[in-house]
Amino acid sequence: MRHPLHPAVVHFPVACWSLATGSDFASLWFGEAAWQWSAGLLTVGCGMAVVAMTTGLIELARVPEGAALRDAYLHMTAMLVAFALFTARLLLRQEALQPLPPDGLALVLDAAGFIALAAGGWLGGRLAYGHGVGRDLQPKPDSAPHP
Repeated sequence: MRHPLHPAVVHFPVACWSLATGSDFASLWFGEAAWQWSAGLLTVGCGMAVVAMTTGLIELARVPEGAALRDAYLHMTAMLVAFALFTARLLLRQEALQPLPPDGLALVLDAAGFIALAAGGWLGGRLAYGHGVGRDLQPKPDSAPHP
């Protein structure tokens, strides 16, 4: 796991879902010009989330047991909740494959999804930076300092 793929692909769903949430809430002030972006962002975010989840499951085998594995399971749970909420948001607010303006339920799903996304992202950061998951902590023979 010298170069894990999961941390590289998670940026896409995180960015898309965050921007979709922002565009839905911005539609309260700016109308259709804001929410029209939401469906496309949610679609790309949910599609890339499947890729991110797949790479995460493949790399899960390399997470050491103990606190790191517990945090990995919490991270997975939070991100699955975010995926479910954003997928529900996408599917509930369309008619004949055309997006509809966000209503109260859509905004609640957005807010709850964003909270789950933030919690899962924090746990993912804790895995990488706190537990060192995905880092090669063994010194390389050719990386010894030169005098």
